Amino acid sequence: MVEFRKVTQKKDIDLIASMAEIIWHEHYTPIIGKEQVLYMLKKFQSSESMMDQIKNGYSYVLIRHDEKDIGYLAYEQRKNSIFLSKIYLLKESRGKGFGKRAMDYVFEKAGELNCVSVQLTVNRFNKGSIQAYENSGFEKRGELVQDIGNGFVMDDYFMEKSV
Repeated sequence: MVEFRKVTQKKDIDLIASMAEIIWHEHYTPIIGKEQVLYMLKKFQSSESMMDQIKNGYSYVLIRHDEKDIGYLAYEQRKNSIFLSKIYLLKESRGKGFGKRAMDYVFEKAGELNCVSVQLTVNRFNKGSIQAYENSGFEKRGELVQDIGNGFVMDDYFMEKSV
């Protein structure tokens, strides 16, 4: 059984930050390089930055299976849409249907909040994730290049799915 638990406590955020360290180094280093991974982990995935995001309206959700923590997601309601900021699974949990179940959870939340769409951004070179989003019904709506400081940019597709 897959469980989704909204988190607010520091100990849970610390757990998510430790998962982010593992996932980001393994998955994103080949895409954006080690230096940008280190920078983005500190800027967006540290315990402190996640606590700030929660204070500013983000919801963080721990994904569990068989009483094991296997990943996390984060979203924010933006007017009549949900912005899916993060959805990450540990490597050993990928390809087992947990990502699909996590997306279903996000779509359910969108419905509960009377949102008409789910939106996200994904690195343009993250081919596996792009394919997974397209398989879930997302469509590319544009490209975004965002300066995130320290000489780094996020080079993303903006994707959306109506719910």
